[in-house]
Amino acid sequence: MSFSQHLVLWLHVAFVIFTIGPVTLAIMSTPRYIRKRDVRILRYLARMTLAFGIGSLGVLVVGIVLASMLGKGAKPWIIISETLFVVTVLLLGLIHRDQRHAIKTLDTAAATSTSAIAAASQPADLVGSATAAGLPSEPAAQAQAAAAQATQSEQLQGDAPDQVPAADTAPGQAGDAAAIPAHTANVERGRIAMMGGVVTVIWLVVLVLMVWNG
Repeated sequence: MSFSQHLVLWLHVAFVIFTIGPVTLAIMSTPRYIRKRDVRILRYLARMTLAFGIGSLGVLVVGIVLASMLGKGAKPWIIISETLFVVTVLLLGLIHRDQRHAIKTLDTAAATSTSAIAAASQPADLVGSATAAGLPSEPAAQAQAAAAQATQSEQLQGDAPDQVPAADTAPGQAGDAAAIPAHTANVERGRIAMMGGVVTVIWLVVLVLMVWNG
């Protein structure tokens, strides 16, 4: 091999080490942080996947140039390797899309939970403020009026059937609303893990073809 061929080969190996390694690490770490619901780390991993996924195209480009310089561009194993690499690039695009979907759904779940907590704590804060100011609390007045009305109803019609207050059902409904995005994030986690495994296997196949026939 000439010096220029060695130079292109070294460049090819450098692209493999500094792009495929980091993007594989980012993909394999994503499901764990989706399970932990760590959106900050997930955003960082999504940026890594995008940046190093684009950088991995250098492996394909330099590999094609090297194969042409060595006169092996028409070899079947070179064509198979190039085709498999294109498939991995497409899968990286799908993985990045699923990462962004997972981040969005986790943000939605967090916002829903925060809204539910704020809505649940607001009545208690209002009652505490009224009590601290020495004013009769509105819930207490409502309770007295309800007791008087219940007494009159019992005298006229007997005991009324129990009813579930709407306020008691609100936290459950809010929890259900927050569970839907969280479930969607778990679905994305499974998809990312599956496609990440496929990408890793394809890269191993390409590596075996290169080493075996190189």
